[in-house]
Amino acid sequence: MERISDAELEIMQVLWNADAPVTVSEVTDRVDPARAWSQSTVKTMLSRLEAKGVLRHEEEGRRYLYIPIVARESYARVEGRRLVDRLFGGRAAPLVAQLAENGLSQDDVDELRALLKGMGS
Repeated sequence: MERISDAELEIMQVLWNADAPVTVSEVTDRVDPARAWSQSTVKTMLSRLEAKGVLRHEEEGRRYLYIPIVARESYARVEGRRLVDRLFGGRAAPLVAQLAENGLSQDDVDELRALLKGMGS
């Protein structure tokens, strides 16, 4: 899967959070207003994302409806693996240690413990 930029990820977050296919106008309205992106900018990013194979469009009259074809979880899995490979030589333990040094909540610790316990079964 081709890597997507932070800006493109923001567009994908809008699509992943939508209950149905969305138009360029709807994406533009849902993106963080601080970005101040025009419809033209959003349309360009949607085209790039489509070329990367992470979304598709359907035509409804003169409107294009955009639909993610890569699930958020799938993208997170791929990017998580890239992060571990790039920064920690493919080992997850140093990543967890780094996170622990920066403070994990008790809920995080409990969740990690449950995940590890489930993997040992």
